[in-house]
Amino acid sequence: MAARLIPAEPTFVNNAEREVCERLVGQLGPDDIVLANQRLTDHEQDHEADLVVLMPDVGVVVVEVKGGSVKVDGQGRWWQHGGGGSRTIDPVGQARRSKHALRTYVQADPRWRDSSRTRVRWAHAVVTPYSTVPDDFAQPECPRDMIHGKGDQQRLGDRLRAVAGTQETNYRVPDHDDVDLIVEVLSGRHPMQREVSAEADDRAARADRLTQEQAMILEVTRLLDRVELRGGAGSGKTVLAMTQAKQLTRGLRERKAQRVALLCYSIGLGEWFKRAFQGESRKSRPAFIGRFEELGREWGAQIDADRNDSEFWEKELPAQMARLAEELPEAKKFDAIIVDEAQDFAEDWWVPLMAALKDPEEGGLYVYSDENQRVFARFGRPPVALVPLVLDHNLRNTRQIAESFGPLTPMRMRALGDEGPAVEFVQASAEEAVGVADDEVDKLLVADWPPEHVALITTGTRHPEQKARQEDLGEEGYWRTFWDVDDVFYGHVLGCKGLERRAVVLCFNEAEPRDRARERLYVGLSRATDQLVVVGDAATVRQSAGEELLRALQRTKDR
Repeated sequence: MAARLIPAEPTFVNNAEREVCERLVGQLGPDDIVLANQRLTDHEQDHEADLVVLMPDVGVVVVEVKGGSVKVDGQGRWWQHGGGGSRTIDPVGQARRSKHALRTYVQADPRWRDSSRTRVRWAHAVVTPYSTVPDDFAQPECPRDMIHGKGDQQRLGDRLRAVAGTQETNYRVPDHDDVDLIVEVLSGRHPMQREVSAEADDRAARADRLTQEQAMILEVTRLLDRVELRGGAGSGKTVLAMTQAKQLTRGLRERKAQRVALLCYSIGLGEWFKRAFQGESRKSRPAFIGRFEELGREWGAQIDADRNDSEFWEKELPAQMARLAEELPEAKKFDAIIVDEAQDFAEDWWVPLMAALKDPEEGGLYVYSDENQRVFARFGRPPVALVPLVLDHNLRNTRQIAESFGPLTPMRMRALGDEGPAVEFVQASAEEAVGVADDEVDKLLVADWPPEHVALITTGTRHPEQKARQEDLGEEGYWRTFWDVDDVFYGHVLGCKGLERRAVVLCFNEAEPRDRARERLYVGLSRATDQLVVVGDAATVRQSAGEELLRALQRTKDR
């Protein structure tokens, strides 16, 4: 049997090294190991040993290979001729220096030092596979048995065994454990592993750059006071809304600084806004940041109704706020109002917002929306004309994820994100879906996704962990766990618009299609920026959102 070669498929700079390596592997025994192209850098220089031959119960030999025609002149200088030229070389010195550097490195390693191992035999040799070496060749630094020429190749393995027995004979021969440890040490300590989060960092950096470039669209709007920016999931609407809020607050070239309100509907997105502006200076921080209902509380509205009381939230609260807005002093009103995820706003909510503008007729109103994320049965529109602008590029999701929910987008979106892992579809009934989704979360964690980058999002009933956190912490306390760095987030599509996670398990735990199931799927699929796993029943997905979506999800093999 042949010797073991490490690495299994090395890359050689010339044919001479390749041939000598293959010859040695074939001539040596199964306990022997050949390391190819072993590099090492120490405080003196860079070293590269062409081959290191490790033979248990014999020794370690560092081999320098020189192709072409090699000669030694009358002054003891070594020359290599070939490739249309000649150059002086120092093969013996190269082999010797590499040997000393490698041996020193191995012996200094804690694994060698802490095992109380004594020094073992190391030797060095030169191989000239195309040059003939006379039998009576001799140099002070290189006796005949240390150099192996064209005529020695058939017995090269045996000759290297003999070399190992003639150098450093005052040291012990290495045993099998010594050889294994030398290989381990020369392979390096704590090798860097593939990190999915590092790949995600790279993709996020590109997405951030693309989003910054897209912010140039705000240059188009700087002289417009009433604008609606429409875009599908991943188009960067939320980032643009925040960027616009900063710009208007600071003041633009043509305008002075404005008093701005940045609004949304969902608790999660409102918390995200607040956190995003925490580090901003007062000059860049809008006068109000948060949810529609929080604006009402700031004005003094009485809010104590159950969140399921639609009559209160959609009629009574906005009526209260409209009265309070009319009574606001001028200094408390706004020059501009920016609404993100505006498709969530009820019709009557726009009345108090318009009343809160210093100039209801021409004051700034900037609306960001995606009609396909309208998961609530509310169909309110601003009561004024808005200039429509369309964002038709997906910047935030990988191409694979963007293509998976492409059949659900309100318009054809161009996917500009980087390549990423394939989207996975895992078949499970509605009853099994939550348990299977939990298993998929565990797989993501085993694959080294940090918990803070992972979310399990349901489309039907809430996950038991979400229910428990909401009961223990209340709604706002529960949403603050979205930023916990030591746990997975458990959420529902109804509350996750505008938010994202790098790795998402979307649990489609619905036994039959329900109202706005298509929109729920669209929201859930688009929450993942880097890796997406969908758990659910294929037949129900088809009924809810169509055959085209199911085919997009099943482009990779079902598991």
